[in-house]
Amino acid sequence: MIMARPGVRHAEALMKRFGLSPTDLLGMRFAINVALGTVIVWTVLSAVDASNPIWAIAAMIASAEPQPDQARRMFNARLVNVGVGSLAGFLFLFIAGPRAWTLPLALAATVLVSSYVVRVQTMWRQAPITAAIVIASALASESSAIGVAQGLHRLAEVLFGCVVGLIVGLVMSRVWLIPVHRSA
Repeated sequence: MIMARPGVRHAEALMKRFGLSPTDLLGMRFAINVALGTVIVWTVLSAVDASNPIWAIAAMIASAEPQPDQARRMFNARLVNVGVGSLAGFLFLFIAGPRAWTLPLALAATVLVSSYVVRVQTMWRQAPITAAIVIASALASESSAIGVAQGLHRLAEVLFGCVVGLIVGLVMSRVWLIPVHRSA
């Protein structure tokens, strides 16, 4: 007979008492992950005088997955696609400069590279979003140099948010055990 870990027994008793399913508990843990991650991201970025941590918070939410295996997959896929988007955005910016026509062309090219070359479909929308961050920063400032600096700053915030989301998700999955019922 396999004994369940004490935390799992407690979670199963709570589920039974309140009529909750494992999915209900995952939703609750996701809410806690997002709340904790937001506090961490906001506090750290406020301490380093980041004026607008919204990109980091959005990235943290996307990475604060309550299931550890899926959190790792999402994090890896996000990193790959952030890399593709960054490279494409900077490449188009260096070649064409901060021109309005560069944005749609770069985004379309980034989607094609992400879809047909890299082929990491999970979080594949992240590549053109990242390219847009880089190029839009340059367009807003009308300067490739300022755009690159702002783009790198935004990318650092996004990566920070991803790391916070992953860590919070992994820690919470160990602190708050949720029984997984597998069909035999």
